[in-house]
Amino acid sequence: MSVLDLFKLDGKTAIITGGGRGLGAQIAEAYAEAGANIVVCSRKLEACEEMSKKLKEKGVDSLAFKCDVTNPEDIKHVVKQTKEHLGSIDILVNNSGATWGAPVEDMPHDTWEKVMNVNINGTFYMSQEVGKVMIEQKSGKIINISSIAGFGGTHPFMQTIGYNTSKGAVMTFTQDLAAKWGQHNINVNVIAPGFFPTKMSKVLIEQGKDYIMQSTPLGRLGNDSDLQGAALFLASKASDYVTGDILTVDGGAHAI
Repeated sequence: MSVLDLFKLDGKTAIITGGGRGLGAQIAEAYAEAGANIVVCSRKLEACEEMSKKLKEKGVDSLAFKCDVTNPEDIKHVVKQTKEHLGSIDILVNNSGATWGAPVEDMPHDTWEKVMNVNINGTFYMSQEVGKVMIEQKSGKIINISSIAGFGGTHPFMQTIGYNTSKGAVMTFTQDLAAKWGQHNINVNVIAPGFFPTKMSKVLIEQGKDYIMQSTPLGRLGNDSDLQGAALFLASKASDYVTGDILTVDGGAHAI
């Protein structure tokens, strides 16, 4: 086996929530190019179907499902259909996320609850259901998508306290789950991206672009391929002895 073989995903099956666009779509493309069959799911079925069609053109199998990660019944359906059609679930990427911008004193309670429900509960529900399959298989890789906003307090231009709080919780959840499921040969890790231009982050980046550039040693935003290598590493055999880790992909911003 060559070192490059450690990064191959031939014959593996990956579920990627929020895989129809943004960072989830980037990860889906990377896994397909590495040989994995891909299941993309989100609340927007059309985007997932378009992505699934694109992935099949890379020579892998792919399924698309409508799934609200806050709905356990939707999740059970996705997991059941994936297992029946593709035989196993080897990789789970919990990428679906929500945010809301408002000063703390003005944050509506219902939007706070929505962000927490998607970002924390959704990550738990999906991990729990997929984890049952992985425990039976005695193998699996779970990759949760957090954010550098989850490390602590943020600059005042980031009036997203619900998002920031939830992403910190995802980091703790990841490390505790890694401690619990290591005995089942399940690796659980988290990626903390910095600023990538996506539909969700567009307004925030516009508001804080000067600060972001000044506080990022590499002096740029993340691009379409910057997250792919990190996500592939954590999904592949190359990371078999890595669990409970926070892999930060932010151009060096956390170092300042």
